[in-house]
Amino acid sequence: CKECRKAFSQYAHLAQHQRVHTGEKPYECKVCRKAFSQIAYLDQHQRVHTGEKPYECIECGKAFSNSSSLAQHQRSHTGEKPYMCKECRKTFSQNAGLAQHQRIHTGEKPYECNVCGKAFSYSGSLTLHQRIHTGERPYECKDCRKSFRQRAHLAHHERIHTMESFLTLSSPSPSTSNQLSRPVGFIS
Repeated sequence: CKECRKAFSQYAHLAQHQRVHTGEKPYECKVCRKAFSQIAYLDQHQRVHTGEKPYECIECGKAFSNSSSLAQHQRSHTGEKPYMCKECRKTFSQNAGLAQHQRIHTGEKPYECNVCGKAFSYSGSLTLHQRIHTGERPYECKDCRKSFRQRAHLAHHERIHTMESFLTLSSPSPSTSNQLSRPVGFIS
């Protein structure tokens, strides 16, 4: 390759590689018009539309649309964490987890609120923050209909109802309560 000096044994592989530099994407999805540089990428993408999941985990039976997702999933069974942070040596099962973690060390905050400009290290943090502006409270208590911006806040709130149920079940009835408060030997 004249651009990066990478060598290939076959011209077809060189031609395919050069699309990295040219940005050419000659393979287009007929459903959504998304374009790809390689036919294999188009084939894999089309499973989004067909729902096909030919790669199955032998451990639990969960199926995936591509082999890399299966390989990533299998680490949940093996406990393998091949990605290590060079700063603190913490390990991760996914490269994306490592990349996200490294923002702790770099201070990078690539997710910015388009309303107030506040920036976040994680996309999920931005999503939670934006609910302040939108007023969205998607987590609703099934007992009292109160709603919350975060699932954790709903879970904390639901303990109130659990405690109320416990107290109702464990409280003595008025007649039992009356008997418990009388002195021993007292006859009414």
